[in-house]
Amino acid sequence: MLQLKHIWLIALKDLKVFASDRVALFFYILFPFIFIVLFNFMLRDVGGGDARLELHMVTREAAGSLSYQIIDALVTKDPSQLAPGQPEIIWDKDYKQALQDVNDQKLGGFLAFPADFTQGVMMGYGTQIEVVVDPAQTSLQAALGGLASSIASQVGARQVATNAAVSLIVEGQIASGNVTNLGPLIMTLFTSPQPAVPALIMTTIEDVGAVKPFNPAQYVIPGYLVMFTFFAAAQSASVIVRERQNNTLERLLSTSARQETILAGMFTGTVVRGLVQIAIFWGVGIVAFQIDMGPSPTAVVLLSFLMVIMSAAFAIMLATFTRTERGAGSLGVLVSLVLAPLGGCWWPLFIEPKWMQFIAKITPHGWANTGFNNLMLFGGNFGSAVPDMLVLAGFAVAFGIIAVMRFRTSAT
Repeated sequence: MLQLKHIWLIALKDLKVFASDRVALFFYILFPFIFIVLFNFMLRDVGGGDARLELHMVTREAAGSLSYQIIDALVTKDPSQLAPGQPEIIWDKDYKQALQDVNDQKLGGFLAFPADFTQGVMMGYGTQIEVVVDPAQTSLQAALGGLASSIASQVGARQVATNAAVSLIVEGQIASGNVTNLGPLIMTLFTSPQPAVPALIMTTIEDVGAVKPFNPAQYVIPGYLVMFTFFAAAQSASVIVRERQNNTLERLLSTSARQETILAGMFTGTVVRGLVQIAIFWGVGIVAFQIDMGPSPTAVVLLSFLMVIMSAAFAIMLATFTRTERGAGSLGVLVSLVLAPLGGCWWPLFIEPKWMQFIAKITPHGWANTGFNNLMLFGGNFGSAVPDMLVLAGFAVAFGIIAVMRFRTSAT
């Protein structure tokens, strides 16, 4: 019971020191909201409209072929005349360049007619339409696949009609005994200019109202919560080092407080301060920025709590690796500023390239932000954030074990 009292008194002492420091209060409580207001203003119109879908087409056949006629009939002549939501069809002339653009991720994908498309259709042995698409572009892949299926269906129907016409001509010529003209008539049917191909994509557009801009606070506030909660905890390492240097920790031992009690008291004070931070973040976010905590607010709160626990454990661990107060403060700033962008605190992780998303997995920030994004942006339930919670708990345990093993009250 006495040790619990000592833990609370040590934690209360740290909280009083923090509350009396106006600069620290401003920097860790008010300063983050300057960034939040700024980024909300800059990103206020994000998601305010639908991006027009572009469908690229290319043919490997020569001019005058059937594929040329199909693309010419489908290609968008005047994009300004397209209705909202209607896809724009673009004709790319160079197959090799289009393929290279997909490999370089400059182009999401395209539909290509092979060099023997017209011959395969006319001779009846069949052909294929090639769909080249970046595997990550799932929506574009579905759209191009639908376009290819529509073209194949229309061409197939036309080929059936052509075959029927050929059969009638053959039967009529044989019945009349005029077999000598049969070959030229059939060749004329296949080689004569084809009528314009009607549009193969039929779109029905229904206006259900303007698209509301996405609330950027949904990912800005969680990102800065993760960053500044960790930042504040990391900076408390310098306080621990200072108290070790001026023998405050050793004097606490003379009050019958054990070393583990002192460690628990400093950890508790850091956790309580972090809880105050996240309570202010979420409170202001809900009231002032109208953020939606998603279908599982409990998971958001628990994820925030684990972030605080992990940050406090890291602060204690950091204090055991430095001997001077200045060194602890500098190292805390360096680590915080490196991990914040890597972990998606400055911008959403889901807009980063795959290799950056992979690097983010080595940081606790990356797991925390992934969990918040799943819960608050993508409608995930409690279970969707469980892996992120477990990883954060693992970081906290690892940091805590190292801190306990290395913690000393003496500077020598």
